Amino acid sequence: MNEYKEKILKICNESNKATLMETLNIEYIDVGENYLVAKMPVTPQVHQPDGVLHGGATVALAESVGSMASHIFLDTKEFFVRGLEISGNHVKSIREGDVYARAEVVHKGRTTQIWDIKVTDKDGNLISICKLTTIALSKK
Repeated sequence: MNEYKEKILKICNESNKATLMETLNIEYIDVGENYLVAKMPVTPQVHQPDGVLHGGATVALAESVGSMASHIFLDTKEFFVRGLEISGNHVKSIREGDVYARAEVVHKGRTTQIWDIKVTDKDGNLISICKLTTIALSKK
């Protein structure tokens, strides 16, 4: 399983090149049967003017991990994934360190998928909670 896990994470991280995910330094770090985890450093590049993590950067992290999770769990030879809707509630601010986004599947339908994404700090404190709905569209 570890070899399979490492292969998936390598593919996910390689897909970040020259994208928003690379700009935000997002790294996929864990994957399981129904979840994917990514981390993002909290630096001045993702701060609001008052020095805390910007909610938009948090939502970008959440959508990135949720969309990538949909890609992993769907047949991407036949389908491509797009986000339909994302919402986020920010409950705590953070100034430095890393944040971790864990996307867990709530509904894995043939067409739509719903992801619950919790963003936490290194100690597991909840920073934001997001919900992402994705759609699988046929490449044909």
